[in-house]
Amino acid sequence: MVLKQKNVLSMLEDKTNEYNDRIALGMKTALGWKEFTYKGLGLLSRKLAWHLINELEVKKGDKLAILSESKPEYGACVFASILAGMTTVPLDIKLTRYELKSILSDCEPLVMLVSQSYVKTALELQKDLPSLKYILVMDEPSYNLGLTSIYELPNNYDSKWRHRSPKSTVFIIYTSGTTGSPKGVEITFGNMMSQLDDLGDTLEPILPEGHCTILSILPMNHLFEMTVGFSTFLNFGFSVYYTQSLKPKDIMTIMREKHVNFMIVVPAFLKLLKTSIESELHSKSEAEQQIFKLKYAIAKFIPFNSIKKLMFKDIHEKFGGQFMGCMPGGAPLDVHVGKFFERIGIKIYQGYGLSEASPIVSVNTDRRKDLTSVGKPLKSYSVKIDKETGELMVKGPAVMKGYHNQPELTASVIDSDGWLHTGDIAKIDKDGHIFITGRIKNMIVLSGGKKVFPEEVEAVLEKSPYFAEVCVLGISRTFGAKDGTEEIAAVIVPSEELTSKYDDETLETLIRSEVKTLSSRLTAYKRPVNIIISKKPLPRTATRKVKRKEVKELVKI
Repeated sequence: MVLKQKNVLSMLEDKTNEYNDRIALGMKTALGWKEFTYKGLGLLSRKLAWHLINELEVKKGDKLAILSESKPEYGACVFASILAGMTTVPLDIKLTRYELKSILSDCEPLVMLVSQSYVKTALELQKDLPSLKYILVMDEPSYNLGLTSIYELPNNYDSKWRHRSPKSTVFIIYTSGTTGSPKGVEITFGNMMSQLDDLGDTLEPILPEGHCTILSILPMNHLFEMTVGFSTFLNFGFSVYYTQSLKPKDIMTIMREKHVNFMIVVPAFLKLLKTSIESELHSKSEAEQQIFKLKYAIAKFIPFNSIKKLMFKDIHEKFGGQFMGCMPGGAPLDVHVGKFFERIGIKIYQGYGLSEASPIVSVNTDRRKDLTSVGKPLKSYSVKIDKETGELMVKGPAVMKGYHNQPELTASVIDSDGWLHTGDIAKIDKDGHIFITGRIKNMIVLSGGKKVFPEEVEAVLEKSPYFAEVCVLGISRTFGAKDGTEEIAAVIVPSEELTSKYDDETLETLIRSEVKTLSSRLTAYKRPVNIIISKKPLPRTATRKVKRKEVKELVKI
């Protein structure tokens, strides 16, 4: 699909007219399904945009912050902000008031749109933020503490919508802000249109022909969801549904009711789904379990997905019978999890990217037999490997404008030739497929100068059924001949099964033995020399990446 429009306003107008009465966005609530057609979404967006321009008198480039869980109204708020010529700042609802204040002090929004759940937080923040003049509630009118709901606005739908140049900022996405200076990634209209164009061409061949139903489970403040799960799929004319629960049982209910075809997910969700399927399988008779194992073994040699779907028809029926696959991103995919779904007839298209790249750099659409690859770069991206460091560098029209208010930090990641330094260590094969092997900042430098990437060690240790979580770190030596160098440590969270069966001493013996056995698959210098056992879950980000700095603090190493 080639995107002919290079003007976001004309694109929004065209999509509203083209798909009119088709469902655009929906969500299951306590009262049933709330659904917006493309026409309804367009009307609510225009009503809100008219209010922003004519009543609140916003100017081009003013900031509009959104503090809300994902819901159909979120889309109307984003489109209204674009129509009014504003810059949208989606906020992470999991951040503390202190963290939110840090971010909002940096971008200084004039307007905040907030869901009912976060009205109190918004009002508290307004006291500390001189720039924040207006707060509107995104939900239908209820007890809004004197605030106006977007549903209560007058039915004015026509105004002179504000076109902005491709170089103007459409989103500021904060990738951190918990400590020090917040890091706001500025995404331009040009970045956004480049992604829509590239992803249209990349995803169209792999998605079902005609209409497609999408289930969205990621928060809208993440650019992966905003760019792919929201903007790209609405550009296709698809129907996107949101869920208030991440429990596999609740998600499968929605998938059945709405006959979901495709999902954007983080790898941790796939792992949870696989565990749920296996738990249900274990509750069946021994004969049924053996039949599944036989079919699973045979499926390895079957090239046709349609046959695999018939073989595992009972599982597919739990997904609604129409589910064909998903695109995981935001964190590395566990290859064993990916292979499980491929084997039972659910296609896995691993994506790779980073917020600074708007965010998608590549998608593995053609080489799923090798799930360690994140695919070839999108058509508008050039990629190369730094010969000295092994770092992946990317260049193209979707590379961010820069970090908001931080020109020096911007210059440290985008060089004078326009190459974005990703911070990821990678290899590129002769056919152009990218393989991510580690992170530069995670790299452990040993006393002999040997370099170890913790991700490689983790991939080996994670194969143990005894380990619920694994994090490999470098411990700095501060004494002796090896002062200033690092040693490899493995932080292990044992499985519930293990902790419930054994006392602490036996548990430690079993875990150390297991680490030693698995580590024999690694070169000697890559094996952990310190093993730390933690019964607490490892701290993670919203996309389920382990917070390595916090793990170091947690185990006091």
